Amino acid sequence: MKNIQHVFFTHGHPDHLAPDFLLWRSWIQDLKTLHIWGPPMAIARFEHWVIDDAPVVFHVIAPGDECIARTTAGNVIVQVLEAAHGHGNGDVFADEAVLFDITSVDGDRLLYASDTGPLKNYTVSDVADRNFNVVLIEETFGNTTDHGTGHLDLVTLPKTLDLLRKAGAITAETDVIAFHLSHHNPPEQQLVQELSLHGVRIVDDGAVIDTRSSRTQRTLIIGGARSGKSTYAEQLAAHYDEVTYVATGGTREGDEEWQSRVALHQSRRPNTWSTLETTDLISAIRQGSHLLLIDCISMWLTYALDESDAWNQDPAVAATAVAKVEVKIDELVSAVRQSPTDLILVSNEVGQGVVPATASGRLYRDLLGITNAKLAQVCTESTFMVAGQALPLSFVSPLLGKEL
Repeated sequence: MKNIQHVFFTHGHPDHLAPDFLLWRSWIQDLKTLHIWGPPMAIARFEHWVIDDAPVVFHVIAPGDECIARTTAGNVIVQVLEAAHGHGNGDVFADEAVLFDITSVDGDRLLYASDTGPLKNYTVSDVADRNFNVVLIEETFGNTTDHGTGHLDLVTLPKTLDLLRKAGAITAETDVIAFHLSHHNPPEQQLVQELSLHGVRIVDDGAVIDTRSSRTQRTLIIGGARSGKSTYAEQLAAHYDEVTYVATGGTREGDEEWQSRVALHQSRRPNTWSTLETTDLISAIRQGSHLLLIDCISMWLTYALDESDAWNQDPAVAATAVAKVEVKIDELVSAVRQSPTDLILVSNEVGQGVVPATASGRLYRDLLGITNAKLAQVCTESTFMVAGQALPLSFVSPLLGKEL
């Protein structure tokens, strides 16, 4: 607490403000001035907790104010926004609640949005085209929608995010993190899945959010036939402004079943999405400028095996061909790891059934398993689809080492 120079708080509710911290701080020797910024009624809560001559300066703030927090590293600019926390019950702390649009010394931008219900149109206008690096936004009530409070839930949060995206406050590069999570929310795994459909994640308490590292999201979705892989991938892609659907399956002239499957996929996709039919997946990834939804890795591998003549009956020719395919797999993994844009990759899981009866079937099973495993290592998220349900593998891994 000795080195803290500024404290900003949004309102005076006790779960957001504990003014008694000034008492504990007063016991520290050689204190420098601490600046405390907040709404008027909330500032008044400090009255009985600040000792005479304490090095503390209070700043009363209101929506529309621009605050300059001078620090040893430089100036931090804070625009004060109106929250939608009050709900007509006479709660003065909720009525005066604010949000913060913060620009750091190095120019990174943060929207701190808690506590609040659905934002007013003029508040959304206040942050238009801000292109925030990080948005911390509350999600308090989960699937409970009849709470009648100035908070967000799993119905109102997506609507609020849509408004912020349309206004240019949130872009494809923005790291959107939900916090102020309460026991009204579903279990963590279910909540993570629900939020991911809206481009939102959650983090552990004390997590460090590094705005300087790459925020490129690389999501691998694997599962068996008709497990819901493609549908889930399309749901994840829906919150992006620009999407290119990369189809790796080719045209297959004369295959009516294949054509009907392609038509079904096309009917689900928004008209605003563009489609790229290519087997040169590595180049497509390296040249990507916005989200690529790649469906699927399995078909890409099939083409790579066909092209290299891996099915040749001559063992020497086949071995050379397989070696070429293995190089291509490594090149694909490298391209995914270094992708300049977000990726959603769909792939089949074919290794959990019976052992294929043919050598070619076993070869394909093995190479696809290797490909999936290598891609999972370089993707930020991996999800296994079962019966239309998404199982984030990040939740499974910690359980594998536990004794039940």
